[in-house]
Amino acid sequence: MKIDVFAHVLLPNFYKKMLGLVPDLPQKMPFLKNPLLSDVHLRQEKAISDVKQVISFVNVNPEDYLEPNQALAMVREANQELLDTVEANPDQFLGGVAMLALNHIEGSLYILEEFVQKNKSIFGVQLFTRHLGLSIADEQFKPIFAKCEELDIPIWLHPVFDNRKPDNNIVFSWEYEQSQAMLQLVEAGVFQDFPNLKIIVHHAGALAPFFSGRIQYILPEKQVEDFRKFYVDTAILGNPKALELTIDYFGIERVLFGTDAPLGIAPAGATQVIVEAIDSLSLSQVDKQAIYSDNFRQLVKEV
Repeated sequence: MKIDVFAHVLLPNFYKKMLGLVPDLPQKMPFLKNPLLSDVHLRQEKAISDVKQVISFVNVNPEDYLEPNQALAMVREANQELLDTVEANPDQFLGGVAMLALNHIEGSLYILEEFVQKNKSIFGVQLFTRHLGLSIADEQFKPIFAKCEELDIPIWLHPVFDNRKPDNNIVFSWEYEQSQAMLQLVEAGVFQDFPNLKIIVHHAGALAPFFSGRIQYILPEKQVEDFRKFYVDTAILGNPKALELTIDYFGIERVLFGTDAPLGIAPAGATQVIVEAIDSLSLSQVDKQAIYSDNFRQLVKEV
């Protein structure tokens, strides 16, 4: 079995409530129109039999539209819908990743303790590269990292646009935002403060593998070492040569199979293309199996 650690959903009840807040959301984010984000049965029809997905919500967060108590309540409902969906579809979904409302830190810590920690089907929590207009490395979010390390809860890191920039685009901007967030976390000393923290970065570590020389010769030695402490997925729409760079830079043990499904390649995502890319690499079967499932099993220690 292959475990897709970074697959996305926009479940019906949550989506309906978000449309109530932001009716033009699909126009602002056209990728939300993909029916497989919300329709679990249609998604199953397009599924690949030997792949199970770990699902997380797309980058739509109530904290951007609601005051803290309302945002927290909506996030908690969404997390329960996610858990119910996972448990109702065990052949399709291995587990899920919770969301937080970071305009309510106390409530988010409660979610980590009482929802993520106590539900074996919830493997971690998703954070974004920016929350509330601030870098995820901002000091006010530090209690979240402390609690995740304390409870051994992995963090899924997903990019969002920096709304201060006038030229955001889905081709390059997210990869820049992801890389910038990694740099900000390293420079903020997150791995020095929390050495056992586990952060899974979407899109194969973005720019880091290609610019590893700049990282090596520009940053202080400890930060160079810390940059390699991220885990990364394989969601770069195939591209075997780029995957080789990713594996060389982060090490085989920190690379996890992830596809961004159902996004990337219509209608159901890039799963098959990414499988073909991994299978084409000059790796042993042991190393390929490590990417496909063993590394994730070791990371979460519950599967």
